[in-house]
Order: sequence, then C-alpha cells, then structure tokens
Amino acid sequence: MATINYRINEKASKDPTMIYVRFKADKDSEAPTSIVVFKRHWSKTKQSVKSHHDSDDYRDIVNKQLSDLKSLIVKKYGLDNHSGKTIDTKWLKDVILEFHNKPTSDSTDKEIFLVDFGDFYTEKSKKRTNPRTGKKLNIRTFQDYNNSVNKLKDYEKYTGSKIRLDGVSLVFHTHFLDYLRDVDKLGENTIGKVIANIKAFLKSAERYGYKVNQDYKSREFVAPSSKTVDIYFNEAEIQKIKNHEFELDGYLDNARDWLIIGLWTGLRISDFLQLRREDYNDGFIQNNNFKTGIPVVIPIHRDVQAVLDKRSGNLPREISDQNFNDYIKIVAEKVGFTEKVEGSKPVKILDGNNKKVSRKVRAKYHKYELVTSHICRRSFATNVYGTIDTLTIMKITGHKTEKQFLDYVKISPMEYAIRLKELWSKVYQKAE
Repeated sequence: MATINYRINEKASKDPTMIYVRFKADKDSEAPTSIVVFKRHWSKTKQSVKSHHDSDDYRDIVNKQLSDLKSLIVKKYGLDNHSGKTIDTKWLKDVILEFHNKPTSDSTDKEIFLVDFGDFYTEKSKKRTNPRTGKKLNIRTFQDYNNSVNKLKDYEKYTGSKIRLDGVSLVFHTHFLDYLRDVDKLGENTIGKVIANIKAFLKSAERYGYKVNQDYKSREFVAPSSKTVDIYFNEAEIQKIKNHEFELDGYLDNARDWLIIGLWTGLRISDFLQLRREDYNDGFIQNNNFKTGIPVVIPIHRDVQAVLDKRSGNLPREISDQNFNDYIKIVAEKVGFTEKVEGSKPVKILDGNNKKVSRKVRAKYHKYELVTSHICRRSFATNVYGTIDTLTIMKITGHKTEKQFLDYVKISPMEYAIRLKELWSKVYQKAE
C-alpha cells in the first residue's frame, strides 16, 4: 500500500524552510514540494502547520496545499501505476510541478515562465519611449526591472522550481513576500517595487495573449510600502554649512559648494552635478530633467549666486556621484551635525542564507551618517513649502502629483506649529 508523508529538515539553516514529500510504494521517492514553512510552526506529528499566533496569515493556505497535493499524488499514482508508468523520483517531481501549474520535465515552452517574460519585457522596454516626453525610458528604469527579475531568479533557486505565468497566485504572493522579508531581508518599499514590476510583467504578458493568473489584479496582491524616516537641512543649518570655513578650493570646499547648489535648486543629483555654464543666465537655471525629460526653470538663490561669484561665475569642479555622497558626510560632520537622529542607512547583515548583504536598517545614527544626495531635493521641498503655492514648487521640482511632492516634505508637527505661530504674530502686528 502506498504511503505519503511530509517532513522538513530540522537542521537546515534556511528559515522558512522547504517541506519535502516522501512517497512510498514499490520504491521510496522524495522531492521538495516548493512549499515552505517556518520551522517553529511545523508539527512533526501532524505533518502540517500548527496553530501559532504568528502563523495565522498562512497556516490554512499551506495546510490546504499539502492536503490537495497528497490527493493529487494518490490520484496520479492510481492512473500511472495502472498504465505501467515508472513510479520514481522523476515521476514524483512531475506530479508536484503539475500541482503548481508548472510545466513538467517534458515541457519546452520557456515563454510561459515569469522570469523569461520579465527578461523579454526588460529588453523590449529599451526601445519604449515615455508617451509624455517622446524620449526613451531612463536607464534606471531598466535597472529596476532587472533587479526584480533577479529577485525572482533567486526565489526560484531557493524553492527549486520555476514560476509559470499562470502560477502567480495569491499563494505565490504570500510565499514570495515571506521570502523577500525573512530570507532576503529587504525593506517594505524595495519589496513594493519588486511586486509592482511583477504586476507590470503580468499585465504586459496578458496583452501578448499569454494565459496569466488573474490573482495579480486582486486587492490582496498588494505592493507593500512604509513611511520612511528621512532627514533634511533647515535654512539655519544650510547657513551653517555655507559659512563653515574649509580649505579654500579643497575637496571639502568643492563638495560643500555643490551641496549648496543642490539644496537650493531642488534638482536630482543626476541633474545638478551635470550643470554647465550655459545652463544659467540672467538669474535663472534652465535644465532638462534627466529622469523625466521635462524642462525646468529655477531662479538662482542668493546662496547659489554666492557660490558662483566666489568662483568668478563658474561652477565648482566636476565630481562623481559617489565622491559627492562620501564627501558631504564629512562636510556635515565637520560642520557639527553629530546629534543622534532616527533614520535608515545601509548596514551589513546576515540574510536567511547566512550570507552578508547590505540592507537599510532603521535605528539612531549621527545625523551626518545619514546625509546623502537625496537630502538636497528633500530640503528644498521642505524649506519652500508653505512660502508659495504647491503647484509652483512642483513645476520647479518636476513632481507630477501633489502626493509625490508631499512625500518629500519632512516638516515635523512642532515646525508646523511654529510656522502658524509666526503667521499669527505677523497678522496681529499688522492689526495693531
């Protein structure tokens, strides 16, 4: 009589870990099920996920999968054994692939796999243009797509099976999120980008006529996100940076001047470090936004003008993105931004496979440690917010929606209260 049992490798370093199925008829066969579980949630005696306060979100799903897989194995064994088919490990693996709606070992149509279509979509996108600007998509968009495809490849390697387009279900979504969080140790916003790209792949595949699981359209197929804790420089802090004495025309003086330009233009680093002499004239900077291709015009702030005057109308020396990010941390430390604040920065940690990876970790750090090029755009948006209408600021920063713009505004509740108090003081003084 045939018997079916499930087990996990208690000594495995991975957690969540793979569930294996052992099928015993004339011979013993064992294969990974491509279903994972946290070791602390596994009941060895019941061969299922046990009730636990933090297993509620997936216990019933996994237990039903195990029950359904067992039923399919019994059914296939009855049919294939009767027809004289060899019942071995290869047979068991093919049954598992069939259960997950994936091609068996005899299948050759690679285009039905999510990873293959993701690669195709990425290559195809290199020829796409932005419908608003008519320009080709930014190279960072391709990098984002590639990163998502690579995460899927890592997941396939982890589970030991390929992902089919019609197999991207809510169950896949649950397991993939668990993997990205608990094994790959990614943050919610990074995970959200991966899920959003997967949905884009599936939507495109459907347009090409491929059979796609419709679960990706469900509200439950969410792309997670979380509110970031970001720092900025207020106007008083910017003046401290401006007035600090560095060795004239040294590398820190040069980086500080670029920082001042970034803080008072609201441009991305890909734009302000590429400014040229012909880009500014008659009190304005004119720039074609590298990311969006949209032209922007920015009035030259007095602090930016002071940098230009100091250099006889010229910009600071050219500097790479990496050096800029490295040097402005030193600038911020020298100026005295050493107070501990909450934020996130890349830290080397161990992932679920005990490999060292760089991941953003939220904690208390010295403020200067958190200074990156993003502080420029964020500080500009925050410092000018409330001084003029939001639409005008968005035309300068190039934000497409007010929601996107407000994500850059980092004013604290106390700062809002101080602004209102100052406004009341001005109103009452005029009334008197």
